[in-house]
Amino acid sequence: MASEVTLEGNPLLQDFIFPPFDVLEAKHIGPGIRTLIKKLENALFKLEKTVEPTWPKLVEPFEKIGDRLQVLWRMVNHLKRVKDSPELRSAIKEVQPEKVKFELKLRQSKPIYEAFRAIQQSSDWQTMSDAHKRVVESQIKEAVLSGVSLEDYKRDHFNNIQQELEKLSQNFGDNVVDATKSFQKLIRDKKDIDGLPASALGLAAQTAVSKGHENATAENGPWIITLDDPSYLPVMEHARDRSLRKEVYHAYITRASSGDPDNTPIIDRILKLRFEKAKLLGYNNYAEISSAMKMATVDKAAELLEKLQSASWDAAVQDMEDLKNFSREQGAAEANDLNQWDIDFWRERLRESKYDINEEELRPFFSLPKVMDGLFSLAKMLFDIDIEPADGLAPVWNNEVRFYRVKDSSGSPIAYFYFDPYSRPNEKQSGAWMESIVGRSRALSHDGTSVRLPIAHMVCNQTPPVGDKPSLMTFREVKTVFHEFGHALQHMLTKQDEGLISGSRGIECDAVELPSQFMENWSYQRGTLMSIAKHYETGESLPEEVYLKLLAARTFRAGSLSLRQIQYATLDLELHTKYVPGGSESIYDVVQRVCKRTQVVPFLPEDRFLWTFTHIFSGEYAAEYYGYKWAEVLSADAFSAFEEAGLDNNKAVKETGHKFQETILAHGGGKPLLEVFMEFRGREPSPEALLRHSGLLPATASA
Repeated sequence: MASEVTLEGNPLLQDFIFPPFDVLEAKHIGPGIRTLIKKLENALFKLEKTVEPTWPKLVEPFEKIGDRLQVLWRMVNHLKRVKDSPELRSAIKEVQPEKVKFELKLRQSKPIYEAFRAIQQSSDWQTMSDAHKRVVESQIKEAVLSGVSLEDYKRDHFNNIQQELEKLSQNFGDNVVDATKSFQKLIRDKKDIDGLPASALGLAAQTAVSKGHENATAENGPWIITLDDPSYLPVMEHARDRSLRKEVYHAYITRASSGDPDNTPIIDRILKLRFEKAKLLGYNNYAEISSAMKMATVDKAAELLEKLQSASWDAAVQDMEDLKNFSREQGAAEANDLNQWDIDFWRERLRESKYDINEEELRPFFSLPKVMDGLFSLAKMLFDIDIEPADGLAPVWNNEVRFYRVKDSSGSPIAYFYFDPYSRPNEKQSGAWMESIVGRSRALSHDGTSVRLPIAHMVCNQTPPVGDKPSLMTFREVKTVFHEFGHALQHMLTKQDEGLISGSRGIECDAVELPSQFMENWSYQRGTLMSIAKHYETGESLPEEVYLKLLAARTFRAGSLSLRQIQYATLDLELHTKYVPGGSESIYDVVQRVCKRTQVVPFLPEDRFLWTFTHIFSGEYAAEYYGYKWAEVLSADAFSAFEEAGLDNNKAVKETGHKFQETILAHGGGKPLLEVFMEFRGREPSPEALLRHSGLLPATASA
């Protein structure tokens, strides 16, 4: 009876334009997903019996079958990430094997695979549009990578691997969340939090109140420190108590590496299964599978990392020398023994001394409402779109979430997005991300005549409002919002009507960071920055001299920052190319070996950052973390087109923005990204653009 009631009013089984996040509960997930899968199995059976190698008889019904499950699965997983609970986790884990089983059945359908191949081999192939060719080619490639061509006994093994990998990926991410939540440092003595800025103290007191310390205040405490970024980072950057920094840092770098939860066996098992999967498909390693859907080959990715490592190393060494010398000049007791928990603290002191900038003191100039207004004005100038609040139009999962409508120059809606900005340590995963909920699609339009409009959600974990103040942001948080908005733009401003390649679908995976990193560049552009930097109380603009200091500080410690990303990317590639499970080298050996050549500070034996590397173990960046650097080359070169046109020339900026929109954003995955980039830029991308933007070109090269 209970299951009938759950089905009767199950929001997952209702038709909707905007997901019913306000009423979706854990109890709906199992019955809803299972019922849908039964319907989709019937639809798949029917399609396999009637399939023909034509768009209406193959591609459109195939897209409809896959899309509905993807949409619902994105919804329930999104809810878990922003409103985590044991009930949600349990419900998702229980039904996940059935979801994976159906997706494999769909991907491994021989009749559908043969129909796609028949289209490719037909006499009409040469006259088909680029977009249609890309759909067919990508579906054939994805089917092969999903095991469609394997013999039955090998396919069974492949499917077992896929099932276990999905489960392990979920468990890895859950363990990181749990380990992050488990640490709480209660501080009662004011001297222990000396140096922490008012915003951090306010948040720490607010956290203490939520944990039962009803009388906690920013001035008198008690205060609770957590490992969520808005709490953790201020401690590392501003706490004068070195022992507190060490304790918090140690807790951070050892998360999920021992006891419960422990990701050690999960990492080992994931890498072993990925290696087996590669061998089954005829590849030497997992990175070769990954590169099949990317711009770069494994060798090209490694070559880029090597070039950037070489360009960054000397600068990173000098960064460390500067830090040691500065701390010595300040009479620091630890000057001759700077450790990892000292670096962020002395980096901020050096930044303050060198540029006379204190990020915390700049917070009043970056209130969230002003930042969003400026960001939307920039989007209007670049892409001729209007973004307006549409709160109440769509259900939300938390009353802090905003909802927006995006309109084109004629005033017609073209997309929608949610924005969930604040950290909620008790229920929300840390980090920042953008994901699609539904994509643009002609075949999936609600009225059968137009197109289904894209809907996205942007999630951040920035400092929430404290007391009666709005959310006052660090400049780093401002850049994060610009970054995620860039991802959202790629999803929302696509003009590609084929749903299987609209937005970022079908784009080579190592290029998807292009629009996000491109948008980050605008946070430094004078007109944009000065439009958002208004004091939240007085309305005073950011002083010109402060803007110039921010600009000058842009490349501060660029070598160190670059080297850190190169370390992550190199480790990712090494684990998925050279590491052999059960071989002579352990995972930890690989970590040490990579860190030795990508880290100028001695590696700490207890450092277990890999154990929380969600991008490659519970995200979609396995063997492609290098994509951040690959795409950064593309984004730096794309932004150079605006610099060449003149950043203060609004007419030229608008014209270049229109061209960027009509190429990089509009095409979706309808053309190879290299072709699209060359259509925008007129040539292939140049790594020198990234080195120049980062301040890492030798003086002779930049002269």
